[in-house]
Amino acid sequence: MGVVSSCCESCFRSRKSQQYEPLLLENEREAVADLLQYLENRTTTNFFTGSPLSALTTLSFSDNVDLQRSAALAFAEITEKEVRPVGRDTLDPILFLLSSHDTEVQRAASAALGNLAVNTDNKLLIVKLGGLEPLIRQMLSPNVEVQCNAVGCVTNLATHDDNKTKIAKSGALVPLTRLARSKDMRVQRNATGALLNMTHSDENRQQLVNAGAIPVLVSLLNSPDTDVQYYCTTALSNIAVDAVNRKKLAQSEPKLVSSLVQLMDSPSLKVQCQAALALRNLASDEKYQLEIVKADGLSSLLRLLQSTYLPLILSAAACVRNVSIHPQNESPIIESGFLQPLINLLSFKDNEEVQCHAISTLRNLAASSEKNKQAIVKAGAVQSIKELVLEVPMNVQSEMTACVAVLALSDELKGQLLEMGICEVLIPLTNSPSSEVQGNSAAALGNLSSKDGRTTTDDYSAFNDVWEKPDGGMHRYLYRFLTSPDATFQHIAVWTIVQLLESGDPQLISNIRSSSLLIPNIRQLATTRTSSPASSLGGTPHSHNSQSHSYQDTETGDGQGEIQLLARRILDFIEGDGDGAMTPSAPPSQFQAASFREPEGSIGGRDHDELRKSVREAFSGGSVGH
Repeated sequence: MGVVSSCCESCFRSRKSQQYEPLLLENEREAVADLLQYLENRTTTNFFTGSPLSALTTLSFSDNVDLQRSAALAFAEITEKEVRPVGRDTLDPILFLLSSHDTEVQRAASAALGNLAVNTDNKLLIVKLGGLEPLIRQMLSPNVEVQCNAVGCVTNLATHDDNKTKIAKSGALVPLTRLARSKDMRVQRNATGALLNMTHSDENRQQLVNAGAIPVLVSLLNSPDTDVQYYCTTALSNIAVDAVNRKKLAQSEPKLVSSLVQLMDSPSLKVQCQAALALRNLASDEKYQLEIVKADGLSSLLRLLQSTYLPLILSAAACVRNVSIHPQNESPIIESGFLQPLINLLSFKDNEEVQCHAISTLRNLAASSEKNKQAIVKAGAVQSIKELVLEVPMNVQSEMTACVAVLALSDELKGQLLEMGICEVLIPLTNSPSSEVQGNSAAALGNLSSKDGRTTTDDYSAFNDVWEKPDGGMHRYLYRFLTSPDATFQHIAVWTIVQLLESGDPQLISNIRSSSLLIPNIRQLATTRTSSPASSLGGTPHSHNSQSHSYQDTETGDGQGEIQLLARRILDFIEGDGDGAMTPSAPPSQFQAASFREPEGSIGGRDHDELRKSVREAFSGGSVGH
């Protein structure tokens, strides 16, 4: 905010000798004399109470414009040097001066008010006492200095959440939007800063859009001033949180993405960061996911991703995660060289969010293409996951195990993943405190155990190696899931056992047939329909073997659920006299569910719907944001 010239006692002395003596009332003359004395001892004087404040108040309410100017200048100088919570007795005279028709009084009074508005308590009291109305009038002043100070004051007031709606409803947004185009850079900075402060709630963002702020903010992305660029980029990023606003931006601002891509190469780190975050929010929509790649945004995002500055890494990782949601972007991202930097970020222990963005992006890139899955494994992603997954935070574990589940959908990669020993880390995670991690890990193991077009050369020895260890091995994991109150977990267990029996591996068949933990529980599931609740995690995986739909929402003609059918099928095999592979009634399958692609959205706790989505994604390989 603009700073008013310092007031000193010399201004009083000169005016007193030249003009005031014949014109002053007695109380005004005493106030001038008192104030001169207080100014001489200003370092030890408290101007916000007692006689000093009384003297300033007398001059403020005078009909003499020169006395008003002196009071306004004194308030401006005093508040520039010291800001403290003040009461109505201090604000009333300043607000009265704010309504003066004299430009110099307006300029100094708005400067004083803006200085006081740095204090939290003062912000609220200024608005409560009606300070917005005179400030709006001053924003409409033809005087640039008055505009600058008035807008600066509103900017400070708008930093308090309780004031934002009141400002939006006061009629301030239209003049603020107009002043954002001011030729005076100070006014432009203050106005765009105020607009930014008004973008932190849905209601206020809508009011801003209605006031015509979008085209102004977009046009100012090309401002030569770094602060203006930053304010406008951040404001647009906030506005783009809302789907309705993204649609308006898409319809009216064709150059927005290219401008933001250019700003990712700004000399200012904070502008680079906000440009990437704005693109991240825009990339919640398909149109923008494609447009960012088309505008050559990947090269800048790759550079930011490899930065040593955490905010840049985080903003770029969040953006590329959303961009990777679109299937058409998967190959361009890989071809642009993102795989190794993303894999490197898996071990970025300084920030859990960076790790989540990196692994989720890798998962998205693997979603639709066999070629991409192979490239991700070849680049070392699975080896990194294996080394890290038991030590990373639970949210990262969930994303990592889901990524492995997607990669394990590839028949060509199953053998490689098993040879890498991935089961050794997945099995302990099936007993995680997080049901999400449990489900994703089990989905990965299930997908590894199934294969279309099995041959006699398929090697299932990896499952024998982990049958009893680590942490009780496959044996204990299957037992826990069979006895779980969660129908989805029961279904995963019986489905996986079917896949293991279909393998024809003699040792696996023997392990299952001789298990005193598994068989009684399989028998129980086969004889009585489970009364387990529907999973809090997600829809039961579809089994192509029985050609049925989800257990929790569809039953077969004889009234039994798919869990019972699979359990009976296991019993038919193990109680028979054959030692060969179970003959499938239909081709073996992986866990399947509806693909789910969702951009990164608002921050918040995960609810049951989100948990359902997570496991569905692990089953099917759908792309995700967070």
